[in-house]
Amino acid sequence: MAATEKPVLANYKGRMDKAVVALKEEFGSLRTGRASAGLLDQVMVEAYGNTVPLNQVGSVSVPEPRSISVSVWDRALVVSVEKAIRNSGLGFNPVVEGQNLRIPVPPLTEERRKDLVKIAGKYAEQQKIAVRNVRRDAMDDLKKAEKDSAITQDEHRRMDGEVQKMTDECVKRIDETLKTKEQEIMQV
Repeated sequence: MAATEKPVLANYKGRMDKAVVALKEEFGSLRTGRASAGLLDQVMVEAYGNTVPLNQVGSVSVPEPRSISVSVWDRALVVSVEKAIRNSGLGFNPVVEGQNLRIPVPPLTEERRKDLVKIAGKYAEQQKIAVRNVRRDAMDDLKKAEKDSAITQDEHRRMDGEVQKMTDECVKRIDETLKTKEQEIMQV
């Protein structure tokens, strides 16, 4: 029976790994002083009665290191896109030029860098919570499996330790990723 339980632990490991991947994607949207199309990945636009990602209503490009350009495909959505970028909390003020928006990327101030480090910390904490939720699910499933006599008490204890080890390793990777991002943000 223990052989059939192994893949279940692998599933939990996969879910924990997804939290690290999600964190890296969120960090991609935090600016580090230079323009990047990924900075606008988290921006959601009100369009056609729905909220959609910016990349579904226009194309994002980086024509030069200090600016981002957004070409909106539907002229009616230009105002919505401008509003979404202004309200995104990224500190950008887009300039509308017809169906295009030019977004100058100002150099980061020390205060803004500290704010971005705090935001990065919040993102990391959210993913740590997600990892802990996966651990809780795993522990609940192990208790249920032992109660239903699918695994023995010894197997439960052993798997319990493995789940905790996976959790600790994943939280450590999240902390390392956060530390790297903080250094990148604070670098002038």
